[in-house]
Amino acid sequence: MTALPGRAPLLTLDTLVRMRRGPDGAQAPEPPRRLTVPDGMTAPLGCDAVSAPARFGPLLMPRLPRVGCVYADGTRWWWLVPSDSDYALEWPAPAHYATGALLPDTVHRPRLVHRPDGTLPYTPPIPLYLALCRLVGTTPTWSRAIIA
Repeated sequence: MTALPGRAPLLTLDTLVRMRRGPDGAQAPEPPRRLTVPDGMTAPLGCDAVSAPARFGPLLMPRLPRVGCVYADGTRWWWLVPSDSDYALEWPAPAHYATGALLPDTVHRPRLVHRPDGTLPYTPPIPLYLALCRLVGTTPTWSRAIIA
């Protein structure tokens, strides 16, 4: 902060950004958390994540030909997929697609519940998408009738 002679200090943008918000002095929100790739693994295609309610986790695992890194936070399970795995796909509700593997506000940090052999953390997105569609009773996007 700088001050002119005889005047109150000037607030710069940097100062304002660092100030606490709200009348009660509450802290600014924490930056979003990201699922991380375990040590020894690489993500050459970037990383996004797909989550589903925890009750679907054990049902999805045996339906997948390859399972990459899977995380759980108590209410949801998270699968790492290559970046842009949402291209031309509408992931069925109640799934959640997280670009950059950024997590929404969660109570607990997800813990790793499955780590694949090898160095790639990815679950193939198309089998995951098809398994999710089947579990929730949704027709895959490309199989739906086109209405003109």
